[in-house]
Amino acid sequence: MQSSIAMPPLNERAQRILKVLIEEYIQDGQPVGSRTLAKRSGLDLSSATIRNVMADLEEMGYIHSPHTSAGRVPTSHGYRFFVDTLVQVKPLEAFYIQQLQGRLSTQLDAHSLVQSASSMLSMITSLTGVVTLPRRQPALIKQIEFVRLSTHQVLVVLVLERNEVQNRIIQVDQPFTTTELHQAASFLNEYLTGKTLHQAREVLLQAMNQDREAMNALMLSAIELGEKAFDQAETESREDCVIAGETNLMSYDDLSDVSKLRDLFGAFTKKRELLSLLDKSIQADGVQIFIGREAGLEVFDDCSLVTAPYSLEDEHIGVLGVIGPKRMPYERVIPIVDLTAKLLSMAMQRD
Repeated sequence: MQSSIAMPPLNERAQRILKVLIEEYIQDGQPVGSRTLAKRSGLDLSSATIRNVMADLEEMGYIHSPHTSAGRVPTSHGYRFFVDTLVQVKPLEAFYIQQLQGRLSTQLDAHSLVQSASSMLSMITSLTGVVTLPRRQPALIKQIEFVRLSTHQVLVVLVLERNEVQNRIIQVDQPFTTTELHQAASFLNEYLTGKTLHQAREVLLQAMNQDREAMNALMLSAIELGEKAFDQAETESREDCVIAGETNLMSYDDLSDVSKLRDLFGAFTKKRELLSLLDKSIQADGVQIFIGREAGLEVFDDCSLVTAPYSLEDEHIGVLGVIGPKRMPYERVIPIVDLTAKLLSMAMQRD
């Protein structure tokens, strides 16, 4: 899990009261008072004694009093201590285990598996599910072919290692004959075979910046065709993620502010910052939890993210998780995320 900031130590009584306070707040979303804690804590303490403990917890930064309420709510530091020390993970219900196993064992391709994992995370937790697409070792180019479709359209056929074939259509400014396209492909194959898509595009960009007067027409045509093809190929292969259940967050009072929701949905749409955050988890072992500002993004200040990496052949290739309010039921969410990551890893082996 995410490493915590050093906080003042708590004795057993204070830990018990903090645990009950956070559990009550997660369940009801209302500030918790001393009377409730006296009833629910199981400790033979008066309300006055509990108020003194609460005052100490507040002074140490674990809880705070919202507005003029007599009750208290957890701070981000309180949640961090809770998930690191106090939370008791609950076994996942058999019904949900069967659902996850079913949805993550019958799909045929990686993208479908990712979509299923994201939607299942959202459905089971009633939060927002997010799964990054698999990040595999870049494939090397084996062969390039161009096929004339019309005056200004050319089909690019990229044959990569692992017998992967990618087809895409590019628009060209000038017409090419079949012979010219064959010659251009031969020229590119000579220089780009064995390179990754990114490396190929870099080679072509460098060539385009050289003295064009020293190049013959074939070289210019080949470089221009290749630049169009690999620019599109690299754009399509960039890391992305699948997000499901964004509107689930609208049902939580903690995130009901319109401006907060607008900023969150904006982050989901752009994805760039979210992907950067998820990248922090790809090398982690097991579940990671980011609470509020730990995420490093202002838009997630009122949220928690519970993530875990998934793997292929013992190598982490992606991250999945859920996003929700800080008062999410961690004891239930943690095993859901953990199991989904393990099942997705198993399904990827079969893909």
